[in-house]
Amino acid sequence: MARDKPKDTRPLQVYTLVVELGRLDGDGLPDTASGGGMILYAPGRDEPEAVRDAVRILKDAGLNPLDVESHGTAEEQRADGVDLGQEELDLMDRARAENSVVVAQKEAYYD
Repeated sequence: MARDKPKDTRPLQVYTLVVELGRLDGDGLPDTASGGGMILYAPGRDEPEAVRDAVRILKDAGLNPLDVESHGTAEEQRADGVDLGQEELDLMDRARAENSVVVAQKEAYYD
């Protein structure tokens, strides 16, 4: 009989992620764009989980994430002297409450 994996009871944290996008057919970026970037808020029990889940969701959405840079949780950013605006905090709260990735910004890049 297989044992069930113990449930992870650590609280969800929300991480600010900056994602660099490459091109794929049907990715929704303008035809003349060379790629793109996104800022998103991703929940996870830890940073690796948040990054893995965000990358999986972006790939499922037909995007091509090339690189992900984490800026940490709101608490970590505050400790680094970052002044977060209310809109950012509201989006982070939404990501936590819905346990889902929230895209704050998407931008196309041009060479």
